[in-house]
Amino acid sequence: MSSPAEYYNSLPPISKAYGTLCFLTTVLCQLQILSPSFLYLYYPFVFKRFQIWRLFTTFFFLGKFSINFGIRLLMIARYGVQLEKGPFDKRTADFLWMMIFGAISLLALSAIPFLKIYNLAVPMVSMLLYVWSREYPNSQISMYGLVQLRSFYLPWAMLGLDVIFGSEILPGLLGILVGHMYYFFSVLHPLATGRNYLKTPMRTLRSDQPTTLDQGRSVEGATD
Repeated sequence: MSSPAEYYNSLPPISKAYGTLCFLTTVLCQLQILSPSFLYLYYPFVFKRFQIWRLFTTFFFLGKFSINFGIRLLMIARYGVQLEKGPFDKRTADFLWMMIFGAISLLALSAIPFLKIYNLAVPMVSMLLYVWSREYPNSQISMYGLVQLRSFYLPWAMLGLDVIFGSEILPGLLGILVGHMYYFFSVLHPLATGRNYLKTPMRTLRSDQPTTLDQGRSVEGATD
């Protein structure tokens, strides 16, 4: 059995970097070195006080140490890593582009008054979970050892648990929405038309295949 250090070193770069930044951000907030209010997205401060860092730090605070924090971090460690090692294997730039697309989309949506949220880390994790559920739609998932369900339904099940435990529903919904936007434009639309509008910038395209599709991806998994 590998040691924790060996496991950490074996993680793919983007998921490892994102999970590490989320963990360190929570540690700094827990130690009161950083204040969460210093990290949240608040557009008046961004544009009037030039606090540009809020456009980035809003994606790294998953909350203080709690069960919810642990669940979100484990989602990155499991589903983000499985995505990066599976459908995005040897395609680190494509995985990073997916994260960038998700971040830009969430920033744009949160500027809409009735969709305004200040912490975009939870929606980002929900986006990763949704994309994973579309890539592995038929995997069987055990919810706390009590309920078995297909992974295709996992993002919705987690959304239901958020409601049951009193968390806001909007962050999870936005993550699912952005995840579906990415999956539609990078996988479903190219499968139907052969045109990929979300190809990774500066990536050399193969003449007969969209970038987001691997040889091993099945049409059944993409259209389920």
